[in-house]
Amino acid sequence: MSEVFKIAIIGSGPAGMSAAAHAARKGLSHVLLEKTDHLSDTIYRYQKGKHVMATPSVLVLRSDCEFDAGKREKILEQWDADVKAAGVNVRFNADVKAITGDQGDFTIELTKGAPIRAENVILAIGTQGNPNLMRCEGANLPHVQYQLDDPGEYTDEHIFVVGSGDAGIENALGLAADAAQGNTVTILNRSADFARAKKANVDALMATRDAGRMTVMTETTPSLVEPGWITVDTPQGSSRHRCDRIIARMGASPPRKFVESCGIAFASDSPGAFPTLSPTFETTKPGIYVIGALAGYPLIKHCMNQGYDVVEFIMGVTDLEPADEPLLKEKLAGLPGNRKVSEWLAFLRENVEILNGLSPLQMREFLLDSDVRAYKADEAIFIRNAPGSSVFGIASGSVKVEVDPSNPNITVPIGKGSIFGEVGLISGRKRGATIRAAEPTICIEIPRMAALKLMAQVPEARDTVNRITSERQVLQIFKSGLTPADIQEVLAGAEVMEVRPGQAIINEGDVSDDLYIIRSGSMIVEKNLGGKPVFMSYVPAGSYSGEMAMIERSPRVATVKAAIRSTVVKLPAEPFRRLLSRKPELRKRMEEEMHARKEINAFIESQKEEFGGAVDMYSSVANFLIKQGIGEATDVLLIDESLCVGCDNCEKACADSHDGISRLNREAGTTFANIHVPTSCRHCEHPHCMSDCPPNAIRRGPDGEVFISDTCIGCGNCQRACPYGVIQMDKPPPKKPPLWEWMLFGKGPGPGQPSYEWRKKATKAEGAESPKLAIKCDMCSGKPGGPACVRACPTGAAIRVTPDAFLSVARVDRR
Repeated sequence: MSEVFKIAIIGSGPAGMSAAAHAARKGLSHVLLEKTDHLSDTIYRYQKGKHVMATPSVLVLRSDCEFDAGKREKILEQWDADVKAAGVNVRFNADVKAITGDQGDFTIELTKGAPIRAENVILAIGTQGNPNLMRCEGANLPHVQYQLDDPGEYTDEHIFVVGSGDAGIENALGLAADAAQGNTVTILNRSADFARAKKANVDALMATRDAGRMTVMTETTPSLVEPGWITVDTPQGSSRHRCDRIIARMGASPPRKFVESCGIAFASDSPGAFPTLSPTFETTKPGIYVIGALAGYPLIKHCMNQGYDVVEFIMGVTDLEPADEPLLKEKLAGLPGNRKVSEWLAFLRENVEILNGLSPLQMREFLLDSDVRAYKADEAIFIRNAPGSSVFGIASGSVKVEVDPSNPNITVPIGKGSIFGEVGLISGRKRGATIRAAEPTICIEIPRMAALKLMAQVPEARDTVNRITSERQVLQIFKSGLTPADIQEVLAGAEVMEVRPGQAIINEGDVSDDLYIIRSGSMIVEKNLGGKPVFMSYVPAGSYSGEMAMIERSPRVATVKAAIRSTVVKLPAEPFRRLLSRKPELRKRMEEEMHARKEINAFIESQKEEFGGAVDMYSSVANFLIKQGIGEATDVLLIDESLCVGCDNCEKACADSHDGISRLNREAGTTFANIHVPTSCRHCEHPHCMSDCPPNAIRRGPDGEVFISDTCIGCGNCQRACPYGVIQMDKPPPKKPPLWEWMLFGKGPGPGQPSYEWRKKATKAEGAESPKLAIKCDMCSGKPGGPACVRACPTGAAIRVTPDAFLSVARVDRR
């Protein structure tokens, strides 16, 4: 009769090793099963010399094994010694293929050797054995790999790292660490933020990039892999790069098939879902426990604490507090009522929709990064135009949105369970409205990075944010007295789509009839006339396209494609047609807009026959402006060279308005026909410069202007991120002192002295250099009369246009 162990632990990573060491210290009969010939295979497979972090630093470690931040090799050596000292019964090369039986009598089948019997089973197998694979064409070529053992093996290679989590960043840093190796390293991140990575890793990545040892490409995805090359999609379009090797580190998925075969249920059908666990880590199969990364806790310190705790729970301890309990008690101390931490966690998770998909264990980690607060009735949660990129979830009560700045009594309610503040989260814009508690209300405030991490890790949260933002955008665009209940059927079948530059969402002649909302980015409309595409119109974010085929049930009359990387919401035609039949006001409004668009299309088509060259010129100028960033601009400076006399008054006025430093270069930039796009900020809808600003110094003002605040540290990240070269690094001129200080103490610059010129002379005399800071156009925010460049132009050549008005610039004389 084989021995029956009290506990069988499968997997010797930080969680499993810690559980086995504690079981040994407690004198429990146990066995630690490891399928390789060494402990902690995940850490073992880290790249050589990798620095392993011990975060969160505020969390107490209660394991029987030691752990502190340090090199991979030192940590593994320490754990080997700890396991030996504790007397752990470990069996190597024990690969588990099945678990059968019930609590008190489990049988663990191995691929080799006799079965193991145990009363309780702890699964600590992690997720790293199931890496997510690249899905683009060519992803199966031999030079694509999903593991990096030793960065020193590679020299003089062009290497792309795909993945922006800790593993991807650490691999890229290792490959770029030694300049003597001669590697050209590029890391790709599909989003603008590194939401999955630790701050220390992101900081190290940016420092390496700033030192010129690595290229970081954000909002970029691979689209084609060829021998020696990789093609990527960027916000500006596709680009092809030399590539000898690809290291793909895009995370991993739980080994769901094996886990479910043990009788364990998952929290949802999502591929990234985790097993359903009790607060004691017990699964839906009594007697089987899950800890570590498979439980949704990937941080080493968390895993080791779980290993200690789960053994205590199996021994019958019921009053053991989690290690993070004191931290959460302090965070929740100011809330009304007398709830325990576990009760508050359940309350928030159950009542805030975007948190529904989190497990109780994930909820604990998530709350460490967030804040919960109770608000009194009429208390302001945030004020219109205040900076802020966090999102709020309503756990109880409700809030009211003041939609009319001139009349705070006009409000729109948002009820329990929903979110608000998502505009700041998605676009980085200042708060668009004042929001107050309509009654005593409890809200959880989720910082931007925590929210992005939540959306990346929990598909249900991402889907909820997409649904709510889609609902609000539809209501805002179509108005006509619609309510959320009116569009519920339409949104039930809505699909959020990411569209790369140049990709068509509608093709001329197609018989499809869905409607498209442009959430971000912009579209251009083209029609085939005379055998070539002719530019017809431009569709900015916040508008829609496809209504003609939807209303008239006819084939598509034009092609609609993305001017830049865009996000669209596809609304199914049939539910929308039923909505139109119930809402005659909406139908009338849409038909009026449709007829207006058809008249413009018909006019351009008629002009093509009579004035073909002029129409072609109009189309060419419009396409030129799109390529110059108009598609993502909110305000751009253009110069009509048929009117410009080269006086440079625009540059001089800009310098006079900004202490002697001009924020535009009239001669620089590109020209087509008579339209010149000088080097000046476009104030993009989703600013590239804002995506990586460590002190969050780049903000958006109340009129849409993107400006740089006094908190700039001169890192230069924004200058490198801007694709249009409109940001300069320069030493800021001093502010003019009061007249009496200049007269009595000689402080300058004085009357008539340009600040910029004075600073250069003073710097030369003193022999000291002040640090350079980022400088760019701020649309003369706060200055009367608007942008000085436009006001100073004597001929009217300089104009500033918004996307919805730029087509007027592209019109040419067709007579």
